Amino acid sequence: MPQIFKKSLCATVMAASLGWPAAQAQIRIGFMTTLSGPGAALGQDQYDAFMLAVEQRNGKLGDSEIRIFKEDDQQKPDVAVQIAQKLIEKEKVNLITGVVYSNVMMAIHKPIANAGIFLIGANAGPTPMAGAQCSPYFFSTSWNNDQLHEAGGRLATDLGYEKIYLMAPNYQGGKDAVSGFKRYYKGTILDEVYTQVNQPDYSVEIAQMQAAKPDAVYVFYPGGMGINFVKQYNQAGLLGKLPLLSVSTVDGTTLPALKDIAIGAITSSSYSPDIKNPQNGIFVDAFLKKYGRLPSMYAAQSWDAAMLLDSAIRKVKGKVGDKDAFRAALKQADFKSVRGPFRYNSNQFPVANFYRVDVVKGKNGQAEFSTKGVILENHQDGYASQCSMK
Repeated sequence: MPQIFKKSLCATVMAASLGWPAAQAQIRIGFMTTLSGPGAALGQDQYDAFMLAVEQRNGKLGDSEIRIFKEDDQQKPDVAVQIAQKLIEKEKVNLITGVVYSNVMMAIHKPIANAGIFLIGANAGPTPMAGAQCSPYFFSTSWNNDQLHEAGGRLATDLGYEKIYLMAPNYQGGKDAVSGFKRYYKGTILDEVYTQVNQPDYSVEIAQMQAAKPDAVYVFYPGGMGINFVKQYNQAGLLGKLPLLSVSTVDGTTLPALKDIAIGAITSSSYSPDIKNPQNGIFVDAFLKKYGRLPSMYAAQSWDAAMLLDSAIRKVKGKVGDKDAFRAALKQADFKSVRGPFRYNSNQFPVANFYRVDVVKGKNGQAEFSTKGVILENHQDGYASQCSMK
């Protein structure tokens, strides 16, 4: 493989400077996510899953000692940029992971790459970063934003809905959601409505949507936005009457608050806790035992980030300062993803499955997720051809 890095900047801090034997040099990992505000549950799931993976490996990844620097980006791009600078310049991290929201990711990915630091995205996958702005320093364990919603568009088509009404928050992730849905949906888009990020009241938009008389509604409202929207959709008497399709709206982080009112919701997702494979069984059991709740998509992607790092760090024997070798190890994706088949495309975004996941009444009478099959199999994003990396 050609040398893609002009300079190998070894950010590994020798343990002797920290009072430990030199043989136990640490790998320093910045964990940046949203831990306050309406999106806090998403970030907490990310962090909990990553730390569970580390705990199960006796505080190590790839048999190497690690140190985690936990930071709350508050879902604010300007705050996130300051945190990235702190992690790079003060904490001397070797790599950064986490990141829930695309507006945050768009703000930090260039400063981090320019510093020669690897960024392992465990949720946000903005479209520009999958194409022309791809970077050898960025790897995703989630998806390109469009991919997730391309599955939603295919699902709506397969279900036979001829007229769809689209709603999403007005930021990069919301725009990618609508773009991805439209690419795979074969019916008529009655309207696409963008609301303010973290808007609490959707009554006006719901009334406008009703007046349009769609066959179904497709929405993307992560975190607290999703809880508010679905509750107000129910209050308007629409749940069970006007089909609600969604991504990252009714999910593992919002179902505990929505409970039975979400029964009947249809979602497309990269993950569900009932996916049948050995590694997911181990993950779900461990997460449930540790935290008393089922893991969400955000937790699964962060667990996969830890597994990816575990495999890559082991391959380079902890020498993450060798940038070319470490990147090559990451690209191999030599781990078993909880979501099933997983490999990297040339832009270092996953090629993986996307599933239909419904909310149903479980055997205990409570709302739970049920995977109904694969919507898109071994699906790759449409932007890799715009990425100049090899």
